[in-house]
Amino acid sequence: MVDYHVHSHRHTQMKKGVNLALIHVDEEHGCVTIKRSRPKLLFFLTFCSLLSCFLLLLPSLFSTSPSSTFSLLYSYEGDDDDTLSGGYKAPLCSSVADGTICCDRSSVRSDICMMKGDIRTNSSSFSIFLYTNITRDDELQIEKIKPYTRKWEPSTMATIDELTLISKNSNGSTVENRPKCDVNHEVPAVFFSTGGFTGNVYHEFNDGLIPLYITSQKFNKKVVFVILEYHDWWVMKYGDVVSRLSDYEPIDFNGDHRTHCFSEAIIGLRIHDELAINSTLMKNSETIEDFHDVLDKAYMPRIQDLVKEEPIAVLEPEKPKLVIISRNGSRAITNQDLLAKMAEKIGFNVEILWPDKTTELAKIYRSLNSSDVMIGVHGAAMTHFLFMRPGSVFIQVVPLGTTWAAETYYGGPAKKLGLRYIGYEILPQESSLYNEYERNDAVLTDPDSVNDRGWEFTKMIFLDRQKVKLNLTRFRKHLVRSHLYIMAKRNQAQSHARAEVTSG
Repeated sequence: MVDYHVHSHRHTQMKKGVNLALIHVDEEHGCVTIKRSRPKLLFFLTFCSLLSCFLLLLPSLFSTSPSSTFSLLYSYEGDDDDTLSGGYKAPLCSSVADGTICCDRSSVRSDICMMKGDIRTNSSSFSIFLYTNITRDDELQIEKIKPYTRKWEPSTMATIDELTLISKNSNGSTVENRPKCDVNHEVPAVFFSTGGFTGNVYHEFNDGLIPLYITSQKFNKKVVFVILEYHDWWVMKYGDVVSRLSDYEPIDFNGDHRTHCFSEAIIGLRIHDELAINSTLMKNSETIEDFHDVLDKAYMPRIQDLVKEEPIAVLEPEKPKLVIISRNGSRAITNQDLLAKMAEKIGFNVEILWPDKTTELAKIYRSLNSSDVMIGVHGAAMTHFLFMRPGSVFIQVVPLGTTWAAETYYGGPAKKLGLRYIGYEILPQESSLYNEYERNDAVLTDPDSVNDRGWEFTKMIFLDRQKVKLNLTRFRKHLVRSHLYIMAKRNQAQSHARAEVTSG
């Protein structure tokens, strides 16, 4: 499931913020700056804030203790961070000294820790040890981390296994007692969990695969994935993608009780946004299109086999291909057959796809990657827009009460992939709820106010009980425009091809 209750709550706060103050908080030193619209008060508060910040910072500026030096070195990563050439913002803890642990807890989405040196796993105690030559206490540092990317959701994170990272002094007694390496790895490790909402395709990509790409791509496949809450079905389902990110078999942390030894490890995954990649946070400026290329390479070998096993029916090549992602039950399009016939009359080759949890992803990829237009009703299956080629058209049917979520989770990310996105917001008359409620009921006239009552109302009314009967006259204009756009794009490509042949 997509977590409307968390994001909708944030959205509601923003919408209702009529007399909001703008507050900047320096989390480390407790300095607060408040900005309001009255100039005199603004000047006074700003002066007081600067003075209080200076007084609070004064001790740390003249302190030489290791802890204060570490705090100044690893400051909060914000908009004012220095950037490297090309606009790249080096992440916190991106460079770690040998024998140290560095944890970046600045993100609201996930924590991530880096370890470097003599690293040894102990799965029975859910611990990872780092042995160092720094001469101080036997136990130098202890960090706790849950390597999952929904940090802001306490109920979800409560289900995630926690790892303890322990830095220990390599003195004589410690060396004798440290676990012997059963498996020595010559490449770094990335530890992450496939617990939480794994099992829902949106979360599998948003919380797992895309963050895994963001975190691991710099290693150029020379990395081992160590998975907490390991699922055989997950490895089977996404094995093609995982093999494009790592040359090594993943390790089941909970089930493999051998001591695995590494010289470098990342615990946790970095996540940027919903189904997206921020190129300014990537060393080589990778985008979501680069992740799409990984999917291409992952699925193409299997697709070539599928072509031999299950040849696609011969279609009229001059017609663009339109795929309808079909649903059963809630949020189904009840006049889907009429929609398909109308699309065919406009000039599309139409394919209806019925994906479920057992559908092989390569088959879905094959259908959508060869399509020009995809139509579907808002829901987790819309994650499959990631399988489309940039420049294709994605039409998302937006039921009542899902406008903000549809744009946030799928519409915005689709545009970042380079798709031509159309959000078709249905009218009350196109919803099955129109026959259940009075015409002046807030469910029909003001769905946002219903969402404001809480997640249970959103789920019960708009997600679980609503079906869609499209106004085909109204919807037709979007199909006609999409057809014109695709044909114009084809003609332009053909013109360019002919021009190149002529010039050659």
